[in-house]
Amino acid sequence: MEMLLSAVLGEAVTKSINFLFRKCSKLQEQDVEDRLRRILLRAQVIINEAMGRHITNQAMLLQLDMLRSAMHQGYYMLDTFRCQYHDEMDTKDQVLSQYFSLSKANALKGLCYSDRNTQILEQLQKTLDNLSSMILDMEEVIIFLASYRRLHRQPYSMHLLLGNCMFGRQMEAELAIKFLLHTQSQNPEEIEVLPIIGPGKVGKSTLVAHVCKEERVRDHFSEILWLHGHDLTDELAFREGCAMKLQNCVTNLNNDKSILVVVELVGDLTENAWNRLCSASKQCLPRGSKIIVTSQSETVVRFGTTQALTLRYLPQEALWYFFKTLAFGSTDPEMHPRLVQLAMKIARMLNGSLNGANIFSSLMRDNFDIHFWCKLLAFLRGLIQNNLSKFGDTPFDLLNQNRPVEFERMATPSVEFLVSRQYQWSSQEETQTPTIGLQDVIFGSFQNHGKFDILLWRSQIPPYYSYFNTCEIRKLKTTGTKRKRSMKHGVAII
Repeated sequence: MEMLLSAVLGEAVTKSINFLFRKCSKLQEQDVEDRLRRILLRAQVIINEAMGRHITNQAMLLQLDMLRSAMHQGYYMLDTFRCQYHDEMDTKDQVLSQYFSLSKANALKGLCYSDRNTQILEQLQKTLDNLSSMILDMEEVIIFLASYRRLHRQPYSMHLLLGNCMFGRQMEAELAIKFLLHTQSQNPEEIEVLPIIGPGKVGKSTLVAHVCKEERVRDHFSEILWLHGHDLTDELAFREGCAMKLQNCVTNLNNDKSILVVVELVGDLTENAWNRLCSASKQCLPRGSKIIVTSQSETVVRFGTTQALTLRYLPQEALWYFFKTLAFGSTDPEMHPRLVQLAMKIARMLNGSLNGANIFSSLMRDNFDIHFWCKLLAFLRGLIQNNLSKFGDTPFDLLNQNRPVEFERMATPSVEFLVSRQYQWSSQEETQTPTIGLQDVIFGSFQNHGKFDILLWRSQIPPYYSYFNTCEIRKLKTTGTKRKRSMKHGVAII
């Protein structure tokens, strides 16, 4: 009897301690969460105001870039905390059902819960302190912001603004513009070269297109000449093509303004090809002309006369901010915590792919329904597992490397199809392009078999590329038991 009474009292004490600790922790977490939300709003006000100004000061841009990164991290931490809370609520009933039979294990769970909450609270507090300190340091920047002229644009909702502008590259764009507008004081005969390097689909062409669209750059250069890798690798093509382009470009000018040459490389560039380009440039280009060369290979860094710009994939926090803003559109995410939970799981599967974020956020915004988002999450899980087992890599990495990706249709009957050979066209170059979208094949609205080209995604920002892939529907998955199917809108309903 004494042993039973001791066990009951011990259990009661443990429950009371855990209850008090959770209550205190919950109050602390709520306080930190509220303060973090308010400080994030202040940071967003500063960032949004800066986005509407024409800022040229490098130190200010660096401070704003640091604040932007801290803001992305803050929103990521806040949403991670909320999603974890809902995950715990989902498992509450399961934990309670095991409580009476596992009292000791449950006490350990309570302690683990406390430790986990303490870690979350520490992370939230650290993020809050970091942002608060940065905003205090931004007081002078906020004052100086008013001295920069406003950009002329229509007032957009944030999802429209992010969907129609270059995201996360403001610092790199201003550095490139500074290089282009800088006047060389020593050895003016030498043509300055800026290398821009980074992996495939990281945004090199997008960065250069935005820089070339800048009014200051257009006023500084009389002509912008675009050369591609095939213009340089083949000697005959170079002599007859590249040199002729340079000569015609200069001949058609009526003034002595300089020329900007943009070289977009697909692979490596040999020393001989580069020397030929430099030789032709010195003969044809006016003084003050400059060259930008983009490549995935770091070997082009040696051709530069200034420090190379290196682009990397966006960090997870920045991609989540971008993805959530586009996926929810004008809808307030705080009103749909379950959808935020699903969206965060989907965003983590994109592996930093900005193109993937654009494609799937558009699908989710057009189908704003929890059942569809759950199906999309399950589809992505299967897609990733299937390609990892067959090709050893995620589908987004495979697409970036222009390697085949195996998909499976979401609609019934289930069909496997292979997506390969990616290519892209600018809107200015398009003549007759495929109109069948990837979603048409995935959802089953396109029923044909065989090999054909599909539209993967159409960018709304310069250089306005449309991305295409070759698709091959390979086989129909069948089950052992035949069942009668009815058809609705061309999709089989079981």
